[in-house]
Amino acid sequence: MTDWSERILAGDPRALARAATAIENRSPAAESLLKELFPHTGHAIVLGITGAPGAGKSTLADQLVHEFRREGKRVGVLAVDPSSPYTGGAVLGDRIRMLSHHSDPNVFIRSMATRGHLGGLAAATTDMALLLDAAGKEVVLIETVGVGQDEVEVAKLADVTVVVLVPGMGDDVQAIKAGIMEIADIFIINKADQPGADRLEREILAFQSLAASPDRWVPPIIHTVATEGRGVSEARFAIRSFLARTDAKQRAVANWILRLREMLRERLIQQFANVDFQAAAEEVAARRSDPYTITDGWIRHAGSTKFEIDHLGIAVRSLDSALGFYEKQLGFAAGLRETVELEKVNVAMLPAGESRIELLEATSPDSVVAKFIEKRGEGLHHVAVKVPDLAATVERLKAHGARLLNEPRAGAGGHHYVFVHPASTGGVLLELIQK
Repeated sequence: MTDWSERILAGDPRALARAATAIENRSPAAESLLKELFPHTGHAIVLGITGAPGAGKSTLADQLVHEFRREGKRVGVLAVDPSSPYTGGAVLGDRIRMLSHHSDPNVFIRSMATRGHLGGLAAATTDMALLLDAAGKEVVLIETVGVGQDEVEVAKLADVTVVVLVPGMGDDVQAIKAGIMEIADIFIINKADQPGADRLEREILAFQSLAASPDRWVPPIIHTVATEGRGVSEARFAIRSFLARTDAKQRAVANWILRLREMLRERLIQQFANVDFQAAAEEVAARRSDPYTITDGWIRHAGSTKFEIDHLGIAVRSLDSALGFYEKQLGFAAGLRETVELEKVNVAMLPAGESRIELLEATSPDSVVAKFIEKRGEGLHHVAVKVPDLAATVERLKAHGARLLNEPRAGAGGHHYVFVHPASTGGVLLELIQK
């Protein structure tokens, strides 16, 4: 286990903050970290707080943190805020409302920007919840951005989902409708000192009567005035009652079914990051092709070409002598000849189907190829593989301690490459090339 992982498991706030940033930025190192930490997760209660904008979710969340801390619980808070239209970062309104916890080492608060992700959550929220779980937080409280009728992603992540409503929104239940109403494990009517709270409760009860089931948990309706702390203890009791009533293992399996579907969907979308949607759209709009054929082609291509052999590098004493064999006897045609000053070699590229053979001739006795031939004689020098994202691959290799011989740089034909030492690859020099 890496030192970074060990520091997070020990609850180091600096390591935790650094990991949170890596997760939000979708750094390749973050995935490796989460794989190490995952066996240490599954202990925290994940509490989701959602509801319409202006319902007082942040204030209620702040009061619930106080409630959990009085019980001695270590708490993590993920406050999902709208994205800034200028920087793409979070508008930190939620963190401002929770300033009373800033000096408490047992409370970790992170504001996250939605960055255009629908459903009231940021795309990285699931990973962030796992991170806080691994760091020893016993309660992970997720406050969503203000949501509407069907933006109910938090229910796929939370062990308990609290839907916060407020009176005075007109036809309240009609305004938010079934989507968000059906995910509630607990209803909280906040700002219950305002007119209309009783009417709102009657409407919720009427909604519940339409979907009543004798063996199903009936979400309780709690009245709170979060600014004064009224009703928060009752809300905490309702949360505890729900957890005691439901099967934790069954709930975890149901949630992971939904999360795995989302993770698969996200990975598939990432595979098509370099698709030329503009050209495809023009083909479809002009009726020169249909969308079904195009998308089927993308899927087949993505499944078969993530990694490809680009070329085999062969060290030779003389390019001219070697080409006499490949060109005159086998019938190859050199597609490229050039000198790579940085590597001190002359290069000849011989196309071979989708791959190539690269002949390497040293231009200096101190070049790597000259030393290779002196030690081992002519022969296979390296294998080159195309990767879809060289920068991400390099970061992942570094995170796992692979021995790289150079930083990514331009080589023959203008492609960008990096070499991996044979000690890390099983005995062969490996060249990775940006696809």
